[in-house]
Amino acid sequence: MKLTINNLSFTYAGVPALSDVELEVGTGEVLSIVGPNGSGKSTLLKCINRILKPKQNSVLIDGKDTSTFNLKELSKLIGYVPQSSTSTFSFTVFDVVLMGRKPYIHWSLSERDNEIVADMLDFLGIGDLAMRHFNELSGGEQQKVIVARALAQQPQVLLLDEPTSSLDIRHQLEILCLLRRLALTKGCSIIVSMHDLNLASRFSDRMIIIKKGKIFASGTPESVLTEETIESVYGIRCKVTNSVLGKPQVVPLISDLPEETTLKMRPEITEKL
Repeated sequence: MKLTINNLSFTYAGVPALSDVELEVGTGEVLSIVGPNGSGKSTLLKCINRILKPKQNSVLIDGKDTSTFNLKELSKLIGYVPQSSTSTFSFTVFDVVLMGRKPYIHWSLSERDNEIVADMLDFLGIGDLAMRHFNELSGGEQQKVIVARALAQQPQVLLLDEPTSSLDIRHQLEILCLLRRLALTKGCSIIVSMHDLNLASRFSDRMIIIKKGKIFASGTPESVLTEETIESVYGIRCKVTNSVLGKPQVVPLISDLPEETTLKMRPEITEKL
């Protein structure tokens, strides 16, 4: 399966949000999208998933324009995990994940639907939560349930919008390791927007950096995460070193931050940063 995006552009009330975006994602590949707040990361994911409609039909799956698919067909191909998911209803975890089977359900649930839900819960290591209520879970547990719901669609492409932004470091690593395993064992293509450059570097095959709605850099973490690129995109200086895993690691410097930001720091600390 290959996802192709050609010259994708989108505007909000006449204000450009994305301009001439082009990229390809292959089977079992993990692509991370990084960039400053408001650069267009979430908008790009929503355009791929047809939550938003770009100016022209420019998203292809295996060469076929996704605008020719109805929503049920598209839901079988693309899964989506939003930034946050809340429920005011007291659904069980099993019921929440079962919602991912909606594209396949006709008149009633089948035994296969129940089996797939159970398999997804086990795959993410949360089978013991099946009968717990979703709104009683921790943030990390809820995020795994939402990922399981998307996987219950059995998609070929999985889109995730900042899935680790509100999680502690343990749950961040658990979610990203699960995504990596999903790509390796099930051949699912993963596109994930992130803010943490070092986590993106560690878990991605390729990265793109978006600045003001345009792709500024694209390639492997080694080619994308350079000191010059980060300064151009984020407006800060940094040091890029190799981590123990051989991936680039970004260490931001603070000397370019506004004076009032660092005023209360002791000078000897500020100089080391």
